[in-house]
Amino acid sequence: MAEVHIIGQILKAVDFAEPHLYCKWSVQSGNAWRLVQGEVQGQTHVSSHRLENSSDFAQPLDIHLSTAAVQGWPRLLVEVFAVNILQQSWPVGYGFAHIPASPGGHRLEINTWKVAPCGWWESVRERFGGGGAALSKTDLLYSGVERYKLQTRSSGKIIVDLNLIFRKFEDYGVEFK
Repeated sequence: MAEVHIIGQILKAVDFAEPHLYCKWSVQSGNAWRLVQGEVQGQTHVSSHRLENSSDFAQPLDIHLSTAAVQGWPRLLVEVFAVNILQQSWPVGYGFAHIPASPGGHRLEINTWKVAPCGWWESVRERFGGGGAALSKTDLLYSGVERYKLQTRSSGKIIVDLNLIFRKFEDYGVEFK
């Protein structure tokens, strides 16, 4: 079977309005893909920015996948949460990016969005620590089937550095340039 090694780290979150952030992440792929080694989901620590508009995570990624088909190429999903002084958390950004289909080093900037408040009370609650609306199903992140119904606005970015190693794809007639 062909293999993909994903080695890297979730570096940081930039341009978010909220000061204390953490990130939940997962790697999702099609049915032909199998996890050989590593973790396909996780969570960073809470990071705060004082002087800069960024939160450093340095969350390592080390995932080894195998596949017999390129359909359902892996993608990295991120959910960014803010935390207040009472240790309450709420979502402030959702985003995803497909893992690049070429070996070597890559820097991904994953633009995120959040659900916009639909009324005056929701705006006040979001602004003063009660949190914003959350998605009930994460498949809304990458499927446009029902996402068009949501009122959203852009959040910040998640910066990810990846090094990709591909093995045995030439046995299946796939060449990467």
